[in-house]
Amino acid sequence: EVQLVESGGGLVQPGGSLRLSCAASGFRFSAYDMKWVRQAPGKGLEWVSRITTGGTAGYAGFVKGRFTISRDNAKNTLYLQMNSLKTEDTAVYYCATLGDSFRGQGTQVTVSS
Repeated sequence: EVQLVESGGGLVQPGGSLRLSCAASGFRFSAYDMKWVRQAPGKGLEWVSRITTGGTAGYAGFVKGRFTISRDNAKNTLYLQMNSLKTEDTAVYYCATLGDSFRGQGTQVTVSS
């Protein structure tokens, strides 16, 4: 059974940091380009970042310089380090394969004072 399980979300104050993790199982994680997307309340899905099988990263303009995507293929885990968080980063964050073959259930990130 394919599973992508996100963790690490929570409530943080503006300017704070969180590290999201996404544990993959049931498929060959190392063979897939991966991404993080998010959905804010009342809005559609928004692409945040992606990483290739070789580790090349890309970012949406609104997170560049603040977020860092990484992966550990030995642990079948995708990460998103989020620094300098803003209230507008509040959303449910999902990890997925780049082509949307698989997607997790999401983890809530709330940035509020």
